[in-house]
Amino acid sequence: MLSEKEENLHEFTIQTFSGSALFKRTFDEGMSLVEETARYLDGPGREEQRHLPRKIALLYAGESMRVTTRLMQAASWLLVQRAVHEGEMKAEDAANERYRLGSKEICYAQSGDGIDLLPTTLQVLLTRSDNLYRRIARLDDVLFGDVAVSAGAREQQALLAQAFGSE
Repeated sequence: MLSEKEENLHEFTIQTFSGSALFKRTFDEGMSLVEETARYLDGPGREEQRHLPRKIALLYAGESMRVTTRLMQAASWLLVQRAVHEGEMKAEDAANERYRLGSKEICYAQSGDGIDLLPTTLQVLLTRSDNLYRRIARLDDVLFGDVAVSAGAREQQALLAQAFGSE
C-alpha cells in the first residue's frame, strides 16, 4: 500500500508524463505505426503473402499476428495514459494490471527461422513495432512498478517528475 505522499508523487508522475512532449511523440508514433501497419497488412502485404511459398506464408501469418499484437498492446497503453491526462481515468486505475502493457510472452518472443525471407516491409514493421513495444514496456515499468517496495523506484519517479515537469 502506498503512503499518501507516495501516491501523490505517483499520480503527479503519471499526470506529468502523460502531458509531456515525450508522451505526445510516442503517442503520435504509435498511432501512426498502427495505421501504417493496418494499411500494409490489408493491402500490399496481403498480396505479397499470396506469392510466398507455403512455409514462408505461415511464418508471415505468425509474424503479422505478432506485429499486430505488439501494436494493439502499445495503442491500448497509450490511450489509457491519454485518458489519465485528460481526467477521464484516475492514475491509480491506470496502474491496475488490466491496463498495464500485456502479451509480453508473445511480443518479446524471437522470430522464427526464415524471417529474412519475409517481405522487406513486414521485416521493417516487425523491427519498428518491437522498438516501440520495448520503449513502452520500460515506461510502464518506471511509471507503474512497485513503488512501495523500492526506494530506487521512488528515485526514478522523482527523476521522471523533474524531467517531465519542465516540459
